[in-house]
Amino acid sequence: MRHLTRFAALAGTALWLTACGAPDTSGPGSVPGPAQAPDPAPASAPVEAMVAAAHPDAVEAGLEALRRGGDAVDAAIAVQVVLGLVEPQSSGIGGGAFLVRHDAATGETLVYDGRETAPASVTENHWLDANGEPVGFLDAWQSGRSTGVPGAIAMLAMAHEDHGRLGWAEGFEAGIALARDGFEVSPRLSSLAQRVRTISSLARRDESRSYFYDPDGNAWPAGHVLTNPGYAATLEAVAADWRNFYTGDIAQQIISAAAEEPLPGVITPEDLAGYQPVRREALCAPYRVYVVCSAPPPSSGAIAVGGIMTILEGFDMSAHGPDTVEGWRLFIEASRLAYADRDQYVGDADFVDVPVAGLLDRDYLATRRALIDPERAIPAVTAGTPPGASPAGPDTTPDNRGTTHFVIRDTFGNVVSMTTTVESGFGNNRMTQGGFLLNNQLTDFAFVPRDEDGRLHPNAPQAGKRPRSSMSPTIVFDADGAFVLATGSPGGNSIIAYTAKTLVGMLDWGLSAQEAADLPNVVARGDVINIERGFDADILEALRERGFEIDGERGENSGIHIIRVLEDGTLEGAADPRREGVAGRL
Repeated sequence: MRHLTRFAALAGTALWLTACGAPDTSGPGSVPGPAQAPDPAPASAPVEAMVAAAHPDAVEAGLEALRRGGDAVDAAIAVQVVLGLVEPQSSGIGGGAFLVRHDAATGETLVYDGRETAPASVTENHWLDANGEPVGFLDAWQSGRSTGVPGAIAMLAMAHEDHGRLGWAEGFEAGIALARDGFEVSPRLSSLAQRVRTISSLARRDESRSYFYDPDGNAWPAGHVLTNPGYAATLEAVAADWRNFYTGDIAQQIISAAAEEPLPGVITPEDLAGYQPVRREALCAPYRVYVVCSAPPPSSGAIAVGGIMTILEGFDMSAHGPDTVEGWRLFIEASRLAYADRDQYVGDADFVDVPVAGLLDRDYLATRRALIDPERAIPAVTAGTPPGASPAGPDTTPDNRGTTHFVIRDTFGNVVSMTTTVESGFGNNRMTQGGFLLNNQLTDFAFVPRDEDGRLHPNAPQAGKRPRSSMSPTIVFDADGAFVLATGSPGGNSIIAYTAKTLVGMLDWGLSAQEAADLPNVVARGDVINIERGFDADILEALRERGFEIDGERGENSGIHIIRVLEDGTLEGAADPRREGVAGRL
């Protein structure tokens, strides 16, 4: 979608705007060394720039890239590389990502899809045991079988070739220095490593045990200075040529770690060398006087967040703020309806027919909205039948939460919103000799591929397929296509609710970016509503009285990061207080 379509034209259409062109699956071209010739810089003075991410070291690395005159993509490379070191429980170069980039000069908004792919050996029965029963999640999580072909590095190389202003290798300098010279273990990293040591193999495998734990088997305490020479060497090789990640020694390290028992995986050199990122156009839609853009399938972000927002558009949300029962009741019901459709129909659109237009058809969503009773909770929410949908079996995909999100605006006005993941906490707990963890992304597939009638679920495992994702890196524009805000979060399938919460908070309830991030998390996927501890007790009781089944003692651990433009043109940033992020500006 080039030069964001004016809102007047959007308002008259019945459909969300789907991708306008065929996806580009060509890999990055020439080896990234010096950056490709960039677009001419705007004639006006540089604009205010900002980075908001989950760790101060990553934010500083991104800001340094911007100080050098880098694009938001250059900063994203630096942020990702450092996060993989200082926040390995959430993301890393052994995982995947979706990057949404808005170009201030052209108005173009693109999505770079670095989602992991299933190896060629994968079949639809990938998660069934010898008796045809689904493997237990704890066993699947830490298995080699859970490892997808990592996509983050190839995706960043593609985005850099398109938009980079600095040399490819410059994005790795901060990560290399921190890995070689040492960084302080954060309280969250120490706490999570200690918590998982009895339920995971992280403290039992040689590479990870010697890295994350002291000789007595306890996680290194916060403040301990940790070095990772293996990661430094890996980054040096990738900085010289991104293809070194997918061939040679690094590729063999991935293959070997995935092939270890129990439940060994089968990733081949051909799987790694053949990985292709995909350049897609963003999936965008009107919401009141705004345009909201996010990632299309295999992400369900744009579809599910879009469904929630379009359902809510039929209500005067500004009259029912965050201190009201009605505001939260409407948010809950819209979420339940959108999640039900998302769970039923979304998969990798390169493999299955995802009814994207139908799921976001405004007339169809009006029928879903009509199911909301003004007094009582919908007794049981099921998926609807959007235009173009084919019958599908029930979803059997588990939930995983090892992810991070960051947002960047550079001095040229370009914006990146990127969600990146190794899937569960510390991925599948298998660390390579190169100092990074493997992902367990294939647990994002449905564990039972077919229903009793033999219907294949859209998210069933298949060779080369990308698992369905909940990642929702989002950018919002005004009616004229000017940047308004960027948001997103980690959190497994709760990402959708976390992201939608921030949109409602800022666009409808008039909250600041930080106030929107601070709002209590309310996740309504199914008939039990998960609400964060500390939520207003009176509102909780009123919701129960209206028939909602509430689990009000949840630890909803979002990691929201936001950049927003204020009316005077200055920026405000927000970092989720539930994690360790900050927002830094130039």
